[in-house]
Amino acid sequence: MLALASWGFVTAVNAATVPRILVVGDSLSAEYGLARGVGWVALLQKKLAQEKPDAQVINASISGETTSGGRSRMATLLQKHQPSHVIIELGGNDALRGLPLNMTQDNLQTMTRQAQTAGAQVLLLGMQMPPNYGPDMARQFEAAFAQVAKSQKAALVPFFLQGIGDDPEPLKWFQADRIHPNEAAQPRMLANVWPTLKKQLK
Repeated sequence: MLALASWGFVTAVNAATVPRILVVGDSLSAEYGLARGVGWVALLQKKLAQEKPDAQVINASISGETTSGGRSRMATLLQKHQPSHVIIELGGNDALRGLPLNMTQDNLQTMTRQAQTAGAQVLLLGMQMPPNYGPDMARQFEAAFAQVAKSQKAALVPFFLQGIGDDPEPLKWFQADRIHPNEAAQPRMLANVWPTLKKQLK
């Protein structure tokens, strides 16, 4: 009986320490316009299979998703998947649709707080506005992610598309719509996320 009880305890401890990573994002994480299995989230799962074989990645990203949509789904996703880590990749569609910045920031903060309250570590993937929105708005939008990360003590990748959207020749990294990164860009996207996520997984 004692042996069985001990085995059950070890199993419970192991289950609690197995990373379960929930990605809540938009088309940048939902493989929009790409063949299945080549997006950065799929590449993350392959990388983890080598470094942390027991880790699970749940991709709950939806093309076109806004921070409001992510906020409305977060509680259900947390209850269903009980993640140890949550990656929030949202905000780009808010900017493209001209939604109020204070609403975007509030949604990001609420989602982060919800995930942390559920026991998950949070990683925010920062985005930048296209230059045609003007430098002031671009600075405010970029700063919103940093402010949320600081106030909630969450991890932050300042610019998810670094080396892609700010490349001197960015068109080589994008699909024909000039909005969605192509397959060649996906490893770069993962490379931007991995160093910070790896620290959280230790």
